[in-house]
Amino acid sequence: MHTIKYTFIGPIRQAVTMANLPVKGALKDEQLHVIQEAGILIKDDKIYDIGPYWDLYPEAQSIGSDMVNLKGDFVALPGFIDCHTHICFGGSRAKDYAMRNAGISYLEIAKSGGGIWDTVTQTRKASLDKLAQLTVQRANRHLKDGITTIEVKSGYGLAIEEELKMLKAIKLANENTFADLIPTCLAAHIPPIDYQGTQKDYLKAVSEELFPTLRSEGLANRIDAFIEETAFTAEDIQPYFQKAKEMGFDITVHADQFYAGGSQVAVNFGAISADHLESSTDKEIELLASSDTIAVALPGASLGLGMAYTPARKILDSGASLAIASDWNPGSAPMGDLLMQAAALGTFEKLSNAEVLAGITFRAAAALNLADRGTLEIGKIADLIFFPTDDYREITYQQGRLKPSKIFKRGVEI
Repeated sequence: MHTIKYTFIGPIRQAVTMANLPVKGALKDEQLHVIQEAGILIKDDKIYDIGPYWDLYPEAQSIGSDMVNLKGDFVALPGFIDCHTHICFGGSRAKDYAMRNAGISYLEIAKSGGGIWDTVTQTRKASLDKLAQLTVQRANRHLKDGITTIEVKSGYGLAIEEELKMLKAIKLANENTFADLIPTCLAAHIPPIDYQGTQKDYLKAVSEELFPTLRSEGLANRIDAFIEETAFTAEDIQPYFQKAKEMGFDITVHADQFYAGGSQVAVNFGAISADHLESSTDKEIELLASSDTIAVALPGASLGLGMAYTPARKILDSGASLAIASDWNPGSAPMGDLLMQAAALGTFEKLSNAEVLAGITFRAAAALNLADRGTLEIGKIADLIFFPTDDYREITYQQGRLKPSKIFKRGVEI
């Protein structure tokens, strides 16, 4: 018989709930719902009540809550959500990084056999258990930074059995970390150079052979593709996404990183998100604004490649939604520090604290089609992070240097 567990946390100097904010459009800091001297009451793994500490204290005592008494100043936020990562991989691409800094472009490196294919080679050499172990290590590092939900892509296998190995490794890793790992199939990352057939043949084989296995083994509910000059064309990807839609998968797109065009595909297919968008023009931004597709900025890729940021200010002012993710991967975004990258994007694109924090909480949850997290509200999963400060503005002001010192995942302090 299940015994209900109540936990009461406080007093919290500020609880920044991120509640009652729109998913789309610009946000001002004045719109943030901040509870001063707050308490959070948890029932099992969900938020049972939130409000002024002394208003909730009598109820918390009467129902026999475990009391977590905070000494000192703390700001509470929902656990951060990283909605775009590639943390399941083998090897390193330090050589690529050095070449790029010496003036060789990302696309030139890719065409010469480096880039993504280098990681494919190293990932194929790694065993399933080794990949799971590496993924757990990276997920736990993210977790220490307050990131409690992490999307993880395949895409370094680029053969049906190797993609399956990656997705099984992600599933195994999810069972061995407190973080929630959300798997995405990115078998359409780049055309595999060792495939005997055309790009269209490869995509057809993946959709006919791999997609049913994802469904039967519960390995992923999300299908991604990289639409780019060195990857797949908008035309070639159409039947692939059509098959994914028919089978009930959520669609997301690597779009407009070096050339525009991918966001049009994302909107046409009702994709949950279009990610990257560094090369998006006013036309693409208006397309996104008129749709329910969430724009995902990846400032880590801009830092790693030395290229322009996603036009986040324009995207928000157009009325579109904007999430922010780390793109943690061995090639273009090796840092994997979501908060630092989000703060940097805020500085360069002039984003309010509300817009930055929304981008890594409830708007990132929406980019993963998750309605059960991303805000501090009754009924939401009790993923809570506590920063040792008395003012939430310190979090972006310190540009990622200030980290949470207490983290609760599904109501349990970890």
